[in-house]
Amino acid sequence: MGSEQISRFTIREITFHEREVKLRMPFRFGVVTLTESPQAFVRAKIFFQGREVEGAAAELLAPKWFDKNPALSNEDNYEQLRASLRRAREAYLAGGPNTAYGHSRPSVGLVENYGPALIDRAVLDALCRALGISFYRAIKANVPGVDFAGLDLASFLQHLTAAERIAARHTVGLVDPIFPADNAHPVKDGLPETLEEVVRRYGHRWFKLKVGGNVRADVERLSAIAAVLDRIGEPYHASLDGNEQYENVEGVLELWREIKAHPRLKRLACSIVFIEQPIKRQNALAKDVSALSREVPVIIDESDDSLEAFPRAKALGYRGVSSKTCKGLYKSLINAARCAAWGEGYFMSGEDLTIQPGLALQQDLALVSLLGLTHVERNGHHYVNGMAALPVAEQEAFLRSHPDLYERSHGAVRVRIEKGLLQIKSLDCPGFASRAMPDWGSTRSMN
Repeated sequence: MGSEQISRFTIREITFHEREVKLRMPFRFGVVTLTESPQAFVRAKIFFQGREVEGAAAELLAPKWFDKNPALSNEDNYEQLRASLRRAREAYLAGGPNTAYGHSRPSVGLVENYGPALIDRAVLDALCRALGISFYRAIKANVPGVDFAGLDLASFLQHLTAAERIAARHTVGLVDPIFPADNAHPVKDGLPETLEEVVRRYGHRWFKLKVGGNVRADVERLSAIAAVLDRIGEPYHASLDGNEQYENVEGVLELWREIKAHPRLKRLACSIVFIEQPIKRQNALAKDVSALSREVPVIIDESDDSLEAFPRAKALGYRGVSSKTCKGLYKSLINAARCAAWGEGYFMSGEDLTIQPGLALQQDLALVSLLGLTHVERNGHHYVNGMAALPVAEQEAFLRSHPDLYERSHGAVRVRIEKGLLQIKSLDCPGFASRAMPDWGSTRSMN
């Protein structure tokens, strides 16, 4: 390894910005139907080898996922996440020279880790830019200095290899229209709206299907979805996402048995590769789920609120864990190393939180690709009209810098998906997976 070994630096400045994101069609997950939400941006300046270098990261301020307390409004949820960023900034700026991982301040709780997760990515982006190396090279050489007791992370990281493409696992939300007759309020913007149109336009072969906690209603909706997916000539694959809608493992077992017994779900049942966090987080790690995992692997998502959560889940029969950049990139690296150490049967999945094109999308894709994932949930391109709301110059900068990942169509730059695949070779560039930056003048300062 060359000069990138020298990775200690000081964090000089951290600023926060926001920009509104309006959805082109509503997205229902768990207890919320999302129609709009702010996106947070972090800019971090580090002092490295006598000069200041800036990096950045972005993530939606998503309501009712980090904290699903029904007594809290969406604005309450936004403010929780803003407060997490502010607390993290204070902690990061108080430190002296350190490695990127040494600067990291992970905590316990999804809300509490939101701020550190964004700042860690912005800081690592700055370090990669300072060294003139890609995120891939930095992680393989362990430039951030990631270290965790009981894991040979240096060996694990050096053998990682990023792919040039990855399959997009399309999300079917709880209110998404399946057929034209279901589409009571069509957008009519020329982009796919129904599941039929999505499959025809993008050629997906991977799907993520939301279930809502009522066995009868879930089976009926899955039957409608299967009627579309079963028309696909090639094999297709799907995950089920419970979004904590079931009270206990018995309820999920009932759902799974009904799915297997239903004649219209025969092919779909054989195509389901795992179930994601079906049980409410207050109950999810209270009881063994091995009986369900023997039928179909079960992973944690919302219950993954600390570095100790995955081993606790493993002891209860869970087989995997999600990677989400909003939960922390170092957590994803550590959990992926755990899966490798634990052996066959343990795995990591790539999940979305309505990630938007630009920094958020690219950094997440780079991470899951390097971890060896061959498919990742992507939904931001479906529920939001690409970069249509962004300044034209910013759109063009991302298109010019990453022409394999984006296209210009229907009046805006947007994600390109062909035959169900995202092309991501261009993410192998200096910095954390992006040659372009947001137009900061189009954002507002987060107080």
